[in-house]
Formats: sequence, structure tokens, C-alpha cells
Amino acid sequence: MTRIRVINPNTAQAMTESIGRCARAVAGPGTTIVAVSPAMGPESIESHYDEALAVPGLLTEVAAGERDGTDGYVIACFGDPGLDAARELAAGPVVGIAEAAMHVATLVGRGFSVVTTLSRTAGRAWDLAHRYGFAAACRGVHACDIPVLDLDRPDGDAREVVARLCAAALEADGSDAVVLGCAGMAAFCAEISGRLGVPVIDGVTAATTLVESLVRLGLRTSARGEYAPPPPKRYSGPLGGFTIPARG
Repeated sequence: MTRIRVINPNTAQAMTESIGRCARAVAGPGTTIVAVSPAMGPESIESHYDEALAVPGLLTEVAAGERDGTDGYVIACFGDPGLDAARELAAGPVVGIAEAAMHVATLVGRGFSVVTTLSRTAGRAWDLAHRYGFAAACRGVHACDIPVLDLDRPDGDAREVVARLCAAALEADGSDAVVLGCAGMAAFCAEISGRLGVPVIDGVTAATTLVESLVRLGLRTSARGEYAPPPPKRYSGPLGGFTIPARG
């Protein structure tokens, strides 16, 4: 039995439930998906400020997973917040959804376009494309300018807006695949892919299957060098609970 903890770093429970459904839809037999969101943090992540304040709650969920014997983790926010820190804490592999989606997109096409939420987050998507080595493959980043929490409103037309932007991005960029730049778009993926006739990659499902594969291969983050467990250290004030005790 493989146990994967899918962490939505914001506190929007409805989105967490949607993310969990998408992850379970692709998980193989014998894999249990536990979808969670922190008890503290922003209700959505749409700025650097939001992202920074989401990390303590995210790390709390990683620590809880370690106590529960979790085998691997998915960070279900396209900014991949706290990814490096989570890798220092976790015994098993940790994969961010932007990281996973960009990797997968390069396996099914020569170039991809990212369709994300707010224009102000486009720079972060470009930063990650450069960090992961996919700047040349990423042909463009396009924002629908729909706030994260409005993506699943029953009275909204977010799905249609995103689908049309995906089509426009393919034409504008000359790309042959689309990466959806928000975990809240995960439920749109199959419909938009069928409509456009090209691979449309959702990072939640991509990351879930990648973590499964890493666990099956017996691979985890290297504990040599940068990703070694953090050294013992006292934290003060509201962060006192994050103190790393001395080993032994």
C-alpha cells in the first residue's frame, strides 16, 4: 500500500476536496490519496506574500504526514511553495505540481504554453520554468485573470474562459501542449484536452503519478548536501513549534 499526501497549501476546503478527487482518479490500485489543507494560512495563494505565509502550514502538514507513515507528497499549488523545505523534512519524495506538469509537457510536445490565473503570478511561472530547465520549452505564460476561488463557482464561466485562452495560447505561441497553471483548474483538464485535441497537462494528476512511480522505484530525495535534514535549531515566538530538536 502506497500512501500519498496531497497538500493544498491554501485553506480553501472545497478546492482541497476537488484536488483530492482528481488525484484519486489517476492513482493506481493500492495507492491511498490523503488530500489535506493546513489549518493556518491564506485562503488562496495569489502573491509572494500569500506564498510565504502558506509555507508554515504546508510544513506542518508534511510533519503530520511523517508521523502517519506517508510515502510521498504532492504540493498542490502552481507556485510550488515550500518545495525545498518540504524535501528536507520528508522521508519520501516530494513533487510540486508546476515541476511535474512542465516535465510531463516536454515528454509529449516540443513546446508548451502555461495558462494561469492572475497576471501578477506570470512572473513566478517563468521563474519556475527557468529553475526547472524548461525556459526554452515554455513558449508563453497567459493569465485568464480569474481569482483562484472563482474558478469553481457554479454561477461562473471559468471553464469556458480557460478553454478559450488555452486555444488562443496554442495559436499565439505555436506550442503543441498546454500546462494548466493552478491546482483549481485540475477538473477542467480532460474536457479542454478533448476539445482542443492536444495534450493539456494538470499538475495535480501529473505529480500524483510521478510520486507513485518514485515510491515504486524506491527513490526518495537525496539526503546528501542541500536536502539533508535541517540542523537542530530553536525557533522563537509563534514559530516555536517548528524548533528542530537535537538528534540522538
